[in-house]
Amino acid sequence: MSLKCGIVGLPNVGKSTLFNCLSNAKAQAANFPFCTIEPNIGVITVPDERLTKLAELVHPEKIVPTTVEIVDIAGLVKGASKGEGLGNKFLANIRETDAIIHVLRCFDDPNVVHVDGSVNPVRDKEIIDAELQIKDLETVDSRIAKVQKQAQTGGDKQAKQIYEVLARFKQALEQGQNARSLVFDTKDDEKVAHDLFLLTNKPVLYVCNVDEASAVSGNAYVEQVKAATQVEQAEILVVAAKIEGEIAELETYDERQMFLDEIGLTESGVNRLIKVAYRLLNLETFLTAGPQEVRAWTYRKGSKAPQCAGVIHTDFEKGFIRAEVIKYADYIAYGSEAAVKESGKMSVEGKDYVVQDGDIMHYRFNV
Repeated sequence: MSLKCGIVGLPNVGKSTLFNCLSNAKAQAANFPFCTIEPNIGVITVPDERLTKLAELVHPEKIVPTTVEIVDIAGLVKGASKGEGLGNKFLANIRETDAIIHVLRCFDDPNVVHVDGSVNPVRDKEIIDAELQIKDLETVDSRIAKVQKQAQTGGDKQAKQIYEVLARFKQALEQGQNARSLVFDTKDDEKVAHDLFLLTNKPVLYVCNVDEASAVSGNAYVEQVKAATQVEQAEILVVAAKIEGEIAELETYDERQMFLDEIGLTESGVNRLIKVAYRLLNLETFLTAGPQEVRAWTYRKGSKAPQCAGVIHTDFEKGFIRAEVIKYADYIAYGSEAAVKESGKMSVEGKDYVVQDGDIMHYRFNV
């Protein structure tokens, strides 16, 4: 399952620094706009302590975590929707992602220039929002022109539904609202809205990039961002990207943990960001555990057992018979698969079973 989160923001807000923390790839980080032109792509592992715990019991040959792709997209500027800067290319890069990580500068530093001359994260957010909204409005107007006549005179129920969803988006976008701020009453309307693939309808995580002193409790800039994003279905995360870069360069877990303890954090901002991004994509993890490997598998929340079997191999889904399911907590409590079976804690599930995050799955199939 190939999934992408795109890191966006104005130039010099800390996007490439954050990307370097997330990925082994080393994007160029420099104190001038348009340092990043082609999007850098990094495949990052999703931190999951459950894999380590299971491995301590199973002693597998290898541990295989799940991953998410992170794309470092060049800095947008005012006028990007009209091609300013390298706008059209950047907007196309954003369209290809599943979710957006929007980095906002929430720190003062006279040595790092700001493209608009001063630090104001709410203004910065509104600049990028406006550019994405303009592009979405173009998409909506184009679609309305195609379905309006059918919806109003042709008696086409599907066209009427699409038109009504488009009309709601058009009104919101013209009022300066992001598409994701709208809530639809039915699943059918939600599907129509999703299938339009609007830029401002993508799930978003706002990352407030702060200085070291604000890494734990945030600052006034962060509070401004929280106030400005209340109506959106979005999450906010406070990260000190510069400090995260220093943590990432430390070689051992103990060294990194000591550094975190010194600044008052229990977990690195990078780990928190990856976990939130994973959740933002509506993803969960099921596990497999055996002597060859302990492995995490990514699936869409709400998926049933056969669909999750297909994540491992399409033959598993085609020939699905049943799934043997052990809850993670039971596996840890009893210490082995055999002990779980003996206690009667392993369940046998059919095609309608909705897989839960952390389930340890063993599939029976026939093809």
